[in-house]
Amino acid sequence: MQKSALVLVISGVLVVLGLVLLVIGNQVILEGVSQDNGLIDSNQPLVISGNFNSDDEEGILAIQLVEHQENTFSVQVLDPFGTEIFFESIKEDAIEREFDITSPGTYKLIIQSSNVDETQVFGAIGPVPDAGKKSLGFISLYVLMIGLAGLAISGIFAIKKRKSV
Repeated sequence: MQKSALVLVISGVLVVLGLVLLVIGNQVILEGVSQDNGLIDSNQPLVISGNFNSDDEEGILAIQLVEHQENTFSVQVLDPFGTEIFFESIKEDAIEREFDITSPGTYKLIIQSSNVDETQVFGAIGPVPDAGKKSLGFISLYVLMIGLAGLAISGIFAIKKRKSV
């Protein structure tokens, strides 16, 4: 088998493996994360509930606003007892914040607006993924990059071979 064909086959396998690991990694990282979207205004907040167990020490929330307007949106997190443990005015189109888990149970992410116009919002709340789950995401990226580099190298081999013929 020629050198370029061997590199092409190996690189193709690495690219496919990297994509499979990427999908599996995303599913593992998002395990336990509650996501929702909807329209909010001054009368209609978006409430997302997320379950946390006794192993979880930190939670994470993420919010994406389609049309951001300064000083009109806020986010708060309530613990299982209804106590506010996190509050912030949203100053950007997208935010991601971590918060402490005080006790196991159902936490509520509440996204509010003081604007009368409806705005599309995406939100998520869940436990912070551990280092093992995060590393799976990096490993898949590295495998994919190596595979793509191999495809580029096999292309260079093919071009050199055509020039020499």
